[in-house]
Amino acid sequence: MAFGSRVLIALHKPFGVLSQFTPDGSPNRTLADFGLPKSIYPIGRLDADSEGLLLLSDEAELNQRLLHPRQAHERLYWAQVEKAPTADALRSLACGVEIQGRRTLPCRAWLLAPQPEVAPRVPPIRVRLSIPTAWIGLELIEGKNRQVRRMTAAIGHPTLRLLRVRIGDFELVDLPAGTWRELSRADRERVLSSPAAPR
Repeated sequence: MAFGSRVLIALHKPFGVLSQFTPDGSPNRTLADFGLPKSIYPIGRLDADSEGLLLLSDEAELNQRLLHPRQAHERLYWAQVEKAPTADALRSLACGVEIQGRRTLPCRAWLLAPQPEVAPRVPPIRVRLSIPTAWIGLELIEGKNRQVRRMTAAIGHPTLRLLRVRIGDFELVDLPAGTWRELSRADRERVLSSPAAPR
């Protein structure tokens, strides 16, 4: 359901898809492959090798409202990393780490327990039998280019797989990879919801 000219869509972006409608010369697919309505564009980005919740809209002001760190609008990521980070490593992430000459803003970082059951990726992640992996949660209010990957690399735990699972209070939940739906008024309110207090 659209409200006037307002359209807000949630897409579960698969691996290997650009967050744009036009090719960039790479072998990656684009958003044009998913039968999305015309005159919408992505709010923010997910790298081609990242997956999960991508919002699209015809409302230009949503970019500022949802993405500027001043708005403190939360995005939750699940990152599958090499080795299980220690409590000290997770505290370092939460306090902010130095990447590309700047310190990341404080965030929440924790080991997911129980570890989530996530559908296999196509193609699968690289597996090294001698190195275990673990899923961590990262709740950020900023989103610099490849930020989560650079953050986990900074504490010695490279990211193997990355999914965005929530924006505001709207969760990806059971939307299968490669599918999308137009959001209801209640969904929209969950997307726009800002945290009232630290979680």
